[in-house]
Amino acid sequence: MSTKADSWGSRVGLILAMAGNAVGLGNFLRFPVQAVQNGGGAFIIPYLICFLVMGIPLLFIEWSSGRFGGRTGNHSTPYILDSMVKGRILKYIGVFGIFTNIAVAAYYCYIESWTMSYVYHTLIGTFDGMSQANVAGFFNSYVDVAHSTTGIPYEAVVFYVICLVLNTFILSKGIGGIEKVAKVGMPLLILFGVVLAVRGLTLGTSGASEIFPDANAWDGLNFLWTPQYESILDLKVWMAAAGQIFFTLSVGMGTIHCYAAYIESKDDIALNAVSAGFMNEFVEVVLGSLIVIPIAAGYLGLDWVIQNAGFGMAFQTMPYLFQQWGSTLAIVAGVCWFGLLFFAGITSSLAMGTPWMGFMRDEFGWSKNKGAWSFGAMILVLGLPTVIFYQEGVFDEYDYWAGTVSLVVFAMLETILFSWIFGMDKGWREITSGADIKVPNIYKFIIKYITPVMLIIIFLGSLFKPLNNDWSGNVTSFFTGNGWTLDNGSIIKTIMHAGIRDQIAAATDPVIIEQLQDKIFYLNFARLLLVGLFMFISLLVYMAFQKRRREGRATL
Repeated sequence: MSTKADSWGSRVGLILAMAGNAVGLGNFLRFPVQAVQNGGGAFIIPYLICFLVMGIPLLFIEWSSGRFGGRTGNHSTPYILDSMVKGRILKYIGVFGIFTNIAVAAYYCYIESWTMSYVYHTLIGTFDGMSQANVAGFFNSYVDVAHSTTGIPYEAVVFYVICLVLNTFILSKGIGGIEKVAKVGMPLLILFGVVLAVRGLTLGTSGASEIFPDANAWDGLNFLWTPQYESILDLKVWMAAAGQIFFTLSVGMGTIHCYAAYIESKDDIALNAVSAGFMNEFVEVVLGSLIVIPIAAGYLGLDWVIQNAGFGMAFQTMPYLFQQWGSTLAIVAGVCWFGLLFFAGITSSLAMGTPWMGFMRDEFGWSKNKGAWSFGAMILVLGLPTVIFYQEGVFDEYDYWAGTVSLVVFAMLETILFSWIFGMDKGWREITSGADIKVPNIYKFIIKYITPVMLIIIFLGSLFKPLNNDWSGNVTSFFTGNGWTLDNGSIIKTIMHAGIRDQIAAATDPVIIEQLQDKIFYLNFARLLLVGLFMFISLLVYMAFQKRRREGRATL
């Protein structure tokens, strides 16, 4: 491995860190929900195809781009891209690779702090004897900063700050600190996942009750793993599957570029990329599908799961289900579950700090310590609104623009840049240079043509998302001359707050109308913060470019 001052200590450490970056909360919180909402087994085939023709190519692109930039001493996306294309303007595409990480980390660390809090509450027996409704109510009380479940004032804020301090401290140790966490966290994550997955596999009908007599864990497994080939023709499922790839592999963020920039120019990236990618898929598709859905179906029935599947199940339902195992096993299961989520979260959030640190070190000579604590300070300032105004929608607004739209835009632009501006011939040489595996030649065609087209379709699909996400129906309607009706979840309608304005128009209660108007205010406030962050990062990139010009290091 590299002998640079800040470098990976071993190949295992690098792969585990890369896998940890990819294996995040979305593997356990988002994937099962997406699968259920898109027909269970109907989701699997499109998802696996998207992984092969979009996920793996993006991993190749980002690993090879990062190593290429690192060869010339660049460790952040603006100047990694600048080293590839030698253009003053194109480096600003790389602003997304710093902006996205800071914006996502601001709310991602809040979820991470939930897992810390829930481990604590599991150990002290908070959930003992609670009904399902009470467990769900506990979560709602927790995210309301005016309430406290422990007697600690502003409990949610306290746990958030503790989580940020822990992340910042580890980041201040540089790549070596991240590698140590990955070497401990990833094995524990898999161990905890296996323990819970075994329970999901063996629960069977033992969790059935008078209220849910038909509860059966095997129904959940069959629902997820019975392929439905007709889904290949359902555009809605394809869009959902492609979207999940971004969340599951952490592509389109800039973290992979930064990690790969710290390896030597002749070190393998092809096998490393595939290894990290398939480790992530194992955790998500195998472990992720064997825990939440089967266990919930084993106690509440498959119909309940299909009707109630959502992000909140992990915190609003799972603690209740664990109580059915008895007090001792409930503690073990709770620690495994929320401990698993914590390690999935922190290995990803640590990666989010490295692009900022690499940029400030390369361009302004900042130390690891200064870079880490400045990152923590920015996350605190940007993240507190997601904590304090969680119920007003600031959290969701960050997630939509930074955690969804920004990922797609950056991935689309970097793929076009890599394949068509940097050039596929040079790109292919970079991917295969030092490779420990034979990369199939078909990927040269896929990366140049298939992946960019898919990303453009995903972006346009987000921009013009049809009503009720009914792709097949709206495509037919469009070609028969009946027009295209936009959904309120499309980017165009979201910009205009169309969904909330429709609610205001339909409401008659002045109190509800005022609450909805207040929500628009908070969402605009969140957007203002994000736009301000993007402009700030762009200004820093411009200042760095001027500094390079003065020092004679700028490209033309």
